[in-house]
Amino acid sequence: MRAAVFQGVEQPLEVEEVDEPDCPEHGVVVETEACGICRSDWHAWRGDWDWIGVMPTPGLIFGHEPCGRVVEVGDRVETVNEGDLVTNPFNLGCGSCHHCRSGRSNVCERSVPMGFIPIQKGAFAEYYSVREADQNVVVLPDDADPTAVAGLGCRFATAFHGLVHRVDVTAGDWVAVHGCGGVGLSAVHVADALGANVIAVDLDETKLDRALDLGADRTVDVTAVEDVPQAVKKHTANSRGVDVSVDALGIADTVQNSVNSLGKTGQHLQIGMTTSEEGGEVSLPVDTMVTDEREFYGSYGCPQVEYEEIFRMMDTGKLDPGRIVGETVSLDDVPAVIENLGDYDTVGIPVCTEF
Repeated sequence: MRAAVFQGVEQPLEVEEVDEPDCPEHGVVVETEACGICRSDWHAWRGDWDWIGVMPTPGLIFGHEPCGRVVEVGDRVETVNEGDLVTNPFNLGCGSCHHCRSGRSNVCERSVPMGFIPIQKGAFAEYYSVREADQNVVVLPDDADPTAVAGLGCRFATAFHGLVHRVDVTAGDWVAVHGCGGVGLSAVHVADALGANVIAVDLDETKLDRALDLGADRTVDVTAVEDVPQAVKKHTANSRGVDVSVDALGIADTVQNSVNSLGKTGQHLQIGMTTSEEGGEVSLPVDTMVTDEREFYGSYGCPQVEYEEIFRMMDTGKLDPGRIVGETVSLDDVPAVIENLGDYDTVGIPVCTEF
C-alpha cells in the first residue's frame, strides 16, 4: 500500500510502498477515506515532545485523525463489523485499566498514541489498524461525511471534551480562545454551541474572520494591542475578565495571556502542546492564581464514550465539524502540508482525502 513515511527529524516525509497492516485479534483494519493533518504531526516531525516520551523513528507513519471503512475484523472483536464506517480517538485505550473502566480512556494507564510510536502506525496510508477495537473504534452513521468527521480523532473532539467535561461553560459565560488554528476554531464553534460569549484571539485577520463565522462574538488582533489580556478583559462586563480561557496553541505567550485573561475564579483550559522552545515548561503567575482562585485544566483527546454527545449535537445542527475543514489534499501533498504548518498560516483543518 502507499503511505507517507517519516524519514527523520525535519526530513521530508516520503510516499512509499509499504506492507499493509496485520489485523490484531482484538482489532480491525480500516481502509482510509480521510485523515486530518494535525499540528501534532508537525510537532512530532520536528522532534518535539521527547520530554513526554514521543520520539518517532524512521519508518513511522503519522496520521491520527482518521475515518474509513472496516475491511478486516479480528477474531476477538464483538462490536465492530466489516463494512462499518468508523473513526477513533488518537490515544487508544487498553479497555481494562481503572481509567478505561470509569469512562476516561483518554488517560488510559497504557494509552497508545496512534501515529506516534512504531507499534501503532497512523493513517497517512491506504489502510490502518486499530487495536482493542471494542474499546476504541467509534462506529459512525453510514451516511456520515468522512472529510467532515476526520477532526474527531483529535482536534475537534479534544476541544469538545475540554469545554464540555473539563471546565464549566454555561450560557452567557465569557470564553476566550487564544490561537485560532484547527483546534482553536473548534473551540470557538463548541463554545458558541454551548451558549457562551466567545472572544477569539489571534494575529491573523483571516483566522479571526473565520472565528467570527464560527460563532465568535468579539475578536482581539494581538498585533494591534499592547496588552492582550487587558484587551480581552475590556470585552467583558466591568472588564472583570473571562470565565474560561483556552490556550489552543501552546507557546509561552499564549499560555500566559490565557491565564492572565481570567477573572477571579476563572478557569484556564490548556489544549495546545508546547514546542521545543518551552520544552513542556511555562512560567505562570502562581500567586495571582492562588489569590483569585483561578483553576488550570488540561484536555487530552476525548474518551470514546463522549462521541455520542457530539453526534447528538451534530444531528440537531448545533455542531458541524465540517465547517472547520480548511482544505482537502492528496497523500502526495501530505509531506509539504506538514512542513508548512510551521508557518502558522493554515486556516482550519487540512484533510487528506485521496490515497
